[in-house]
Amino acid sequence: MLSTVRTRLHCVNAFLGYAMDAGIVSTDVLARRIRLRKPETLPRAMDPDDVKQLLSVIDPPRDRAMILVLLRTGMRIGELLNTRMPDIHLRDRKIDIYESEKNRLGRVVYLSDDAMSALRAWLKIRDPQKVFLFYATGSNSMAYSTARLIFEKYIMKAGLTHKGYSLHALRHTFASELLNAGMRIECLQPLMGHSSLDVTRRYARLTDKTREEEYFRAMTIIEGREKDGHHRLDHPIQALLEEKERLTEYR
Repeated sequence: MLSTVRTRLHCVNAFLGYAMDAGIVSTDVLARRIRLRKPETLPRAMDPDDVKQLLSVIDPPRDRAMILVLLRTGMRIGELLNTRMPDIHLRDRKIDIYESEKNRLGRVVYLSDDAMSALRAWLKIRDPQKVFLFYATGSNSMAYSTARLIFEKYIMKAGLTHKGYSLHALRHTFASELLNAGMRIECLQPLMGHSSLDVTRRYARLTDKTREEEYFRAMTIIEGREKDGHHRLDHPIQALLEEKERLTEYR
């Protein structure tokens, strides 16, 4: 683990610092310190077909509502489990989050058609005496461990255990799907509750459909030329080169 290596490297530097103070080791030893940076990991989103497979095996209203709300709002699981009934506005199709788990910033998230449908089905049978939107059997609330076990149960039922999806993958999937659908990153940032746009940009690097489409469009042109035996450049560049050749001939 990188953290372990950093701890041991710190100990080595401390020892060398002591040795330098004692005149045992030259100060040149630490003239150029070794610095370790943790490699940036991209968010892990679910494949669209896997999302369909997962949703197809969830029937209980509470579980279906919980998974769909996470998937369609991008809420952190802790935020959802802390959601109370007054935070939900069905007429406006939104949920108020008064304080984000990570940055202590409030925000509003919105409910899609399928999330609304699942939520209404759960509210019909939900105990109105309970304070929190979701709760475990025999309890007034739901612990994170319970929510994780519920998710893992359906991941197993859907035959997706080998994919390594975590509960947090629903939040990553939300962001990825919105970007793929054309939402501007500036609009996604507040929905995700990110204090910095740089954090949201990690999803853009993962889901840049424009880049993907441009690549395959270009490859289609290249492969078509190779099959036809034509290797001419795009017209503006080709015209520029031909003009340069003509000017050279007149010199």
